[in-house]
Amino acid sequence: MQSSRRPFAGRVRQFPGAVRVLSLATLLGIAIAPRLARAQSLADTRVQAATPTNSIRLGDLYDEVRRANPAIAAAQAFARAAQARVAGASRPPDPQLQLGFMNYALPSLAPMETLGMTQLQLMQVVPVGGKLTLGRQVAGAQASAADRRAQDSWWEARTRAAMAFYDLYATDRQLEVARETYRLLQDIARTAEAMYRVGSGRQADVLRANVEIARMAEDTVRMQAMRRSMIARLDALRDRDDVSASYLPVLPRFPDRMPAEASLDSISANNRSMIQAGVDDLRAAGAAARLARREIIPDLQVGVQYAQRRSTMESSATERMASVMIGASIPIFARSRQLKMRDEADAMSQMARAELAAMRADTRGKIGEAYAGLNRARDLARLYRTTVLPQAEATASSALSAYRAGSVDFMTLLDNQMTVNRYRQDLYVLEADEGKAWAELEMLTGRQLIDASSVGNNHESGGTLRPGGIQ
Repeated sequence: MQSSRRPFAGRVRQFPGAVRVLSLATLLGIAIAPRLARAQSLADTRVQAATPTNSIRLGDLYDEVRRANPAIAAAQAFARAAQARVAGASRPPDPQLQLGFMNYALPSLAPMETLGMTQLQLMQVVPVGGKLTLGRQVAGAQASAADRRAQDSWWEARTRAAMAFYDLYATDRQLEVARETYRLLQDIARTAEAMYRVGSGRQADVLRANVEIARMAEDTVRMQAMRRSMIARLDALRDRDDVSASYLPVLPRFPDRMPAEASLDSISANNRSMIQAGVDDLRAAGAAARLARREIIPDLQVGVQYAQRRSTMESSATERMASVMIGASIPIFARSRQLKMRDEADAMSQMARAELAAMRADTRGKIGEAYAGLNRARDLARLYRTTVLPQAEATASSALSAYRAGSVDFMTLLDNQMTVNRYRQDLYVLEADEGKAWAELEMLTGRQLIDASSVGNNHESGGTLRPGGIQ
């Protein structure tokens, strides 16, 4: 027995620092174990949040936004107000009716002999030169532009709702992956701890696994806060105040094929509400310019007058008189008024033409951007499903087996598993980006391109984590 103890005692005396380091590491592990347990329990509480069960489809969301969005209601009310002005624009000014008591003596208030009379006068201004027709054209074009903008306010609110919907979808799916990864990391931590107990693992691996678990819990809490903000955006678009509501967005089915970019440009030029509103503004500006050129033509004033008086003081007979008056306005300040009105109308017409050209150019550019984003999202999502995710999962599975055999270190295993997690989350973001691109193209073209009420997608999200498979 003494001979068997001497070699070990000699090694202890030979490496006293190693013994102290080993003892310190053991004590450190014993000291921090309760804290790690409490931290993991708190992380479990934060990660296992309530899962939303109230599913919502994009088409249902659109219906609610159309019914309840205050901005859409305001734009529609403005369009109705503009339409109500059209009828009055083709009518002349209201006639003026005057009743006068002429030449009454003071203070008796009796009519003066021969001069005293009672008078009734009716005056009417009659615009000439087609001014009423042009005024109706201006008001009609402005009302049409207001109606087009009301339609565009719906497309804008619709697009904002779609963006929040797809952001919420991506966040929900990322939360799902994060929770699965959290459970997977717990299994990895238990595996590392079991290997450490039997002497085939390292304590640093256990500590690092717990650190990654805490980081994943932090990401989950952050995404839960983001999710609440997205629900608040959706509630604002629907004019709701239900902070306790929770929704699970259901992805619609995207088209298998993409339309040609040139066809989208053509559809947008003929169908987008904002472009059509710009066309109406240009038409209104043209009619206003023609009207301004005719403002220098004097308007006629036509009037009739009736008067009566007693003939003499001794007689009770009444004398009746009638008059007809014709007048005209005189443009004596034409250089500073009517001619300046022409300059103003011409400038407004040029502005409307430039704004329409800018709107068309901006629409073409945004269609190009959205089309490129749609291509990118579809191509990358296909690449992730067919190549990236399968290879990443195969690498992670191989690393797990190699780690159990002791041929791969813990960091390699952990990096491979987190890479799978990142790729899965990126795939859901790409699916949301595809939906956003479709929504953007729908707004830019003014036409529905996907069935928002459909359920499901052409694509199947690749990659699944299997936390139950780790022992």
